[in-house]
Amino acid sequence: MSKSTITPTGQPAHMEQRKELAPRNTARRRAGALIKGATLLTTCVLALSACTNASGSAQNGSTQAGSPAVSFDPASVKADETLASQVPAAIKSKGTLVIGSDTTYAPAEFLGGADNRTPMGYGVDLAKAIGATLDLKVDIQTAEFTGILPALGPKYDLGISSFSITNERLKAVNFVSYLSAGTTWAVQKGNPKKFSPDDVCGKSVGVQTGTTQEDPDLKTRNDDCIKAGKQPINVVTLKNQTDVTTRLVNGSIDAMIAESTLIGYAVQQTNGAVEKAGEVYNTSPVGIAVPKNDPALAELVQKTVAKLIADGTYKTILDSWNNADGAITNPEVNPTVKS
Repeated sequence: MSKSTITPTGQPAHMEQRKELAPRNTARRRAGALIKGATLLTTCVLALSACTNASGSAQNGSTQAGSPAVSFDPASVKADETLASQVPAAIKSKGTLVIGSDTTYAPAEFLGGADNRTPMGYGVDLAKAIGATLDLKVDIQTAEFTGILPALGPKYDLGISSFSITNERLKAVNFVSYLSAGTTWAVQKGNPKKFSPDDVCGKSVGVQTGTTQEDPDLKTRNDDCIKAGKQPINVVTLKNQTDVTTRLVNGSIDAMIAESTLIGYAVQQTNGAVEKAGEVYNTSPVGIAVPKNDPALAELVQKTVAKLIADGTYKTILDSWNNADGAITNPEVNPTVKS
């Protein structure tokens, strides 16, 4: 999903927060390790917030760790005959939309469920909704992040893997925007330490190592504090986002900074033990990748996403993963981006 940010499972950030193509790939790789720690984070946070739940869920007794508050049912999406009639013959003949995804990046795309092998996340749900609208089955295939874009066409019909849309990537593939992601802050529930993102000098701030939130965001803020003769920021850098979140829950840091999608998921997974502070900033679009030589398919995907936005399905999906802040109203094919 893009920026170099942090995943609720402890991965480096992904979308626009990440730095260029290669750095973002590295971040995604580290993000995979975090996903494996999602259950641990939930368990630790629940313990720290005095919650008890035999299942270790951050939601309720019937919700497993890593699951959305309310599951999205693709069966609720009806096929649109007009859009379905525009499906390319090669895809229609096999009846399945094959999607490449690096399923190591919660809450967008990751493996979970009872077997820890079921593709989940808002990106996965959106893929299923697109398939249902086009009257197609959906096959989410786990892939190495770096191998998805080169395999579009021969192997995958689409790539849904939290790709930030960059000018570099636009040279190789088409993109349909479906989300906006950026940076934001979180504090303990009720903000007992009265933290403000506008006054961070002298505060203790948690951040995941290797993210753009660490550098240049916090680095620049810290330099400004020192130049102004104020107390420097106590920057607590940790390898895993799960550890940063746990520090915030137990009150050993004043705030944490991360990618907006990760903050929203952390709020959900901690059952509200942490809350957002301030608005999302430094946003950039995230997109669905489509083969460069198939502009017609890109247009069809754009129309399909637009329909899902209009009928409320899109909102339901983002709401279930506590990421409505990233919602857009106008999906575009190859939108103009700054970098």
